[in-house]
Amino acid sequence: MAVEMNELQTLRHSAAHILAQAVKRLFPEAKLTIGPPIDTGFYYDFDVETPFTREDLDAIEKEMKKIVKDNLKIERFELPRDEALELMKDEPYKVELINELPEGEVISFYKQGEFTDLCAGPHVRYTSKVKAFKLLSATGAYWRGDEHNKMLTRVYGTAFFTKDELTEHLEQLEEAKKRDHNKLGRELELFTTSDLIGQGLPILLPKGARIIQILQRFVEDEEQKRGWQLTKTPLMAKSDLYKLSGHWDHYKEGMFVLGDEEKDKEVFALRPMTCPFQYQAYLNRGRSYRDLPMRLNETSTLFRNEASGEMHGLIRVRQFTISEGHLMCTPEQLEDEFRGCLELVQYMLQTLGLYEDVSFRFSQWDPNDREKYIGTPEQWDEAQGTMKKILDHLGLEYKIGVGEAAFYGPKLDIQIKNVHGKEDTLITIQIDQMLAEKFGMEYVDRDGKKKNPYIIHRTSIGCYERTLALLIEKYAGAFPTWLAPVQLKLLPIADRHLDYTYEFKKKLEENGIIRVEIDDRNEKLGFKLREAQLEKVPYMIVIGDKDIENGAISVRSRKKGDMGSMDIDEFIKMIKEEIDTKQR
Repeated sequence: MAVEMNELQTLRHSAAHILAQAVKRLFPEAKLTIGPPIDTGFYYDFDVETPFTREDLDAIEKEMKKIVKDNLKIERFELPRDEALELMKDEPYKVELINELPEGEVISFYKQGEFTDLCAGPHVRYTSKVKAFKLLSATGAYWRGDEHNKMLTRVYGTAFFTKDELTEHLEQLEEAKKRDHNKLGRELELFTTSDLIGQGLPILLPKGARIIQILQRFVEDEEQKRGWQLTKTPLMAKSDLYKLSGHWDHYKEGMFVLGDEEKDKEVFALRPMTCPFQYQAYLNRGRSYRDLPMRLNETSTLFRNEASGEMHGLIRVRQFTISEGHLMCTPEQLEDEFRGCLELVQYMLQTLGLYEDVSFRFSQWDPNDREKYIGTPEQWDEAQGTMKKILDHLGLEYKIGVGEAAFYGPKLDIQIKNVHGKEDTLITIQIDQMLAEKFGMEYVDRDGKKKNPYIIHRTSIGCYERTLALLIEKYAGAFPTWLAPVQLKLLPIADRHLDYTYEFKKKLEENGIIRVEIDDRNEKLGFKLREAQLEKVPYMIVIGDKDIENGAISVRSRKKGDMGSMDIDEFIKMIKEEIDTKQR
């Protein structure tokens, strides 16, 4: 049965087949796997002895143009299982896919010229319909995304109805490359990596660490204003804790385990999340309804054993820091507290300038895959019904993601895309009515009875490393002044201007403007200005004879250009207001 696709997806699906046909012509030994359309174009995975180079892609693209020019008819046909297997006997991945199809399933193929592929379709009718396309890159990809399977070569491409649309898209890709945090973050010396330390373990350099510190202080101060209490919990725990929480059964593969259960008396694991640790703070003494809501926050360092193929720059790493929090409340308090968590998130994202880029997903359990979750269907129905009611009351527009829930409860995932269109979860807010009972967390209610609190798991700004990556891409490294690791560069024209420059720096620091650098190198002013511009510093202050004579400074703004001569106090007032109000 053909899957549903819009016209553009159908065009791109056909482009993937044209790509595969061209590859088989030029590299007959290549084995075919799958080639679907995606949001940004299409790809096809091949099993080849040597990965494709850029020169190979150019040759393949040239062959694709011949196939398009030949105007081959694309025809669909069906075969019984035994004939389908015979037809694909030289394509082991296709044989594997056919063997996995249920009995009675229609096995369909699409043929164009000498090329035939196992495919559900749909496709355009003739290859000539695919006119505006481009092969973009070749990367490694495991068969079926499983690192235990063979590494294949994935060729990415894109296709549009018109050449103008293709040109516009390619220009956007070039802009995305310039903004890619993995490239720009290294050029701006925000972070680096080391093979000696390992993949997914980035090193934040002084400028990157400074931005994280600014964000962390901003988050912790704002959370304190909103009634959150800071905790500091261990980075590891015995396996007993994770067995009680359910992480050992449902998340162990994603954890770094220290020790061997068969040999060691005690086995520890680095924490993948903070919830079971903060529950111990709640359990420190008996609680009553008067203690609720209890809001516990923590700047948590977490560890997750991500697959090597999944890691990318600062967006997906094995060690990261998160603005984590857990809130214990009564059922009556749940909606107001959930709203408070969402309002905190909205404030953070609006301040950072990321709110306009996010979307919301209501992640639910999959009742057909019960092994992934704890709890009964009745508990899930209640939790998801409660969350739906809250989200609808808040008037939030969201999509539903079946099977995306945490193993202990539904969640609101706040999604965002990087410059390449890859979507990740930035922030989550989760409702949990199951783990309190597992941990024996209780409170004495007004009626004198012991009850289990509802728990809200949440982050307020998400993972700091991922947020930094997104901010690099959002601002192309030109951070707002309040976030910039260096806010001002002071550029004395000659050595005789140094004393005045250092006095000005001291005055800035006395007014709380401390991220200031002096470029006192014996270089020409033009060179110093270009260097500061490349570093994307918000303000450059040139100091020469006339400035000293007038008791002023010459100001250049990254945004406004040359602002001319300014009174020192006037400038300090202007920049302080910009920083204090977190202008973007």
